[in-house]
Amino acid sequence: MKRLKALASCGIAIACAAVLAAGMAGCSSQQSYAPPEAVPTVSTPAIGQEGVLRVGVNTDSAPLAGQPSGSAKIVGVDVDVAAALADALGLKLEVVDVGSDPETALTEGTVDVVMGVDTSDSDASFWTSQAYLPTAVALFSTPSNATVPTNASQPSVAAQVSSKSAWAVTNEFDQGSITTTQDLKSAFSALESGQVDYVAADAVIGTYVAHSAGDEVQIVALMQQPSGYAVGVLDGNTELKQAVADALAVIEGNGTVAVIERKWLGTALDLSSTPLTAGATSSASSGTDAASGETGSEAGEGAPSADGEAESDAPSTDGGAAEGSATESDAPGAAGAPSESAA
Repeated sequence: MKRLKALASCGIAIACAAVLAAGMAGCSSQQSYAPPEAVPTVSTPAIGQEGVLRVGVNTDSAPLAGQPSGSAKIVGVDVDVAAALADALGLKLEVVDVGSDPETALTEGTVDVVMGVDTSDSDASFWTSQAYLPTAVALFSTPSNATVPTNASQPSVAAQVSSKSAWAVTNEFDQGSITTTQDLKSAFSALESGQVDYVAADAVIGTYVAHSAGDEVQIVALMQQPSGYAVGVLDGNTELKQAVADALAVIEGNGTVAVIERKWLGTALDLSSTPLTAGATSSASSGTDAASGETGSEAGEGAPSADGEAESDAPSTDGGAAEGSATESDAPGAAGAPSESAA
């Protein structure tokens, strides 16, 4: 009887092993999961190439777009936002360096859309979306100083030489003192060491440079009404304009843009409740923009991202790019002043 029980137990074990082996064999024969292919929401002639969104960026404008040293890949905030847009539209992504002439790239059909268009630029002849990234000339300070300066307080402010921010400081704080530096990294070093009370810089680029350097700073005030960076599309391309507007609403609503901002800037910028200086308030009430009609650049040293080479998860991108210096594409006090970059 014991022998029969042993044989029965053995038989059951062999049967179970056979069933398990068969199940495993069945599993191994199944194909791995593949997500469904995205369905494009726009096609030619709204875009120039079927299934592809061709996006123009300016690779001299890190952290919006730039190229890490030794790499052929274009990376930056604009590239990541463009990748999210392309994904929302069910398209592949192709990034093209169009330099500082997005209008020609659009009109000649080199690209379908352009990124990093300043919404305060009244000279743009093409349609621009709502801003996906806010900006303005901002005053940065150390965490211990939350005071909004006035001209009477005679503040000491550092700004990059020949920049829009330097011009704004000189224009508003004529009773204070301004220290001009060759790059924003040096300006923030002066702030950290206590040589100055504030740094004036583009909100996006200043935040990026300080974050990359590990400097603990905060924005205490804006020296102009906030504007922002937007997507540009030919005004006559009604279908693509609507598609871009809808896609932007989706990636902003689901938090994708905020994730991209934190990746590059260390925080999601919200300037809506940031105080204005007296000069910015006066300019807003009179309906004038103190820096309108001017061009130039402001740069700060640093890699294209805080962690080295933070690349987009989008399809690979090609195109030339300037080395990853933080370039602030805003204006000095006179039109045509030379652009500067400290790489």
